[in-house]
Amino acid sequence: MTAAPYPRTLRLAPRLPEICRLGLATRGTSRLRPEDVEAALERGINYLNWCGRPDGLSQAVAGLGKARESVVVAVQFRSRTARGAARELERLLEQLRTDYLDVVTFYYVESHEQWRRLLAPDGAWGYLQRQKEQGRLRLIGLTSHQRRLAAGWAVSGALDLLMIRYNAAHRGAEQEVFPTTSARGMPVVSFTALRWGALLKRTPEDPPGFRPPSPADCYRFCLAQPAVSVVLAAPGDRAKLEHDLSFLEEWNPPAAAELERLRAHGDRLRRHAGPFP
Repeated sequence: MTAAPYPRTLRLAPRLPEICRLGLATRGTSRLRPEDVEAALERGINYLNWCGRPDGLSQAVAGLGKARESVVVAVQFRSRTARGAARELERLLEQLRTDYLDVVTFYYVESHEQWRRLLAPDGAWGYLQRQKEQGRLRLIGLTSHQRRLAAGWAVSGALDLLMIRYNAAHRGAEQEVFPTTSARGMPVVSFTALRWGALLKRTPEDPPGFRPPSPADCYRFCLAQPAVSVVLAAPGDRAKLEHDLSFLEEWNPPAAAELERLRAHGDRLRRHAGPFP
């Protein structure tokens, strides 16, 4: 999905606007206000990933007016049945004050059983596919931690996009997901670029003089991966948002030595930070 080694922008699909590859996401604990999200939009961030709960991001989208056409709005979707999906979609559209969604990603599909439920005759996928045909949404995606399963689902023809964890400590997607998505030209949105902040901290094995990476370093690492279309930042407040936005002023690819330094730090972190695969 990328046309240059380190592009700043790209287009996920022909009907969508060109977007900055650094996106903004909110979670249930986010303290971002509408004016904070508006500040991000003014600085060029125009891929917004909403958690589905009323917050500053949803309020900002609801107030976009004509500017809505230049923003890609992605929503984490929880319903598994067609009946639930109908109710959820209407609620989301009403809260965002929009006639359509750009991206809907089924939230944390982690097993074949959940996938089969989505594709059942009364499953949510069929309902959303019909809404897509009617122009009420543009792309149907899926969020998962299960890399091999997600890669298999990517070739099913049912999905337009994958949302996968990827960072310097979690690089399994390089072998298990990206070859598949790249071969299909499928966009990938990556999350947890900071590994919940752990990549910003030291480990007991750090070499002398080691300086932990900054958030910008972590985003740069993920954006250097050609298979990744968008990297999500999820700052909890305005101060952290401003730090993330400063990265836009230093948009340049990391040197090979820096990538190796981050990989080595990620490996050390995995040995000391818990059992996450």
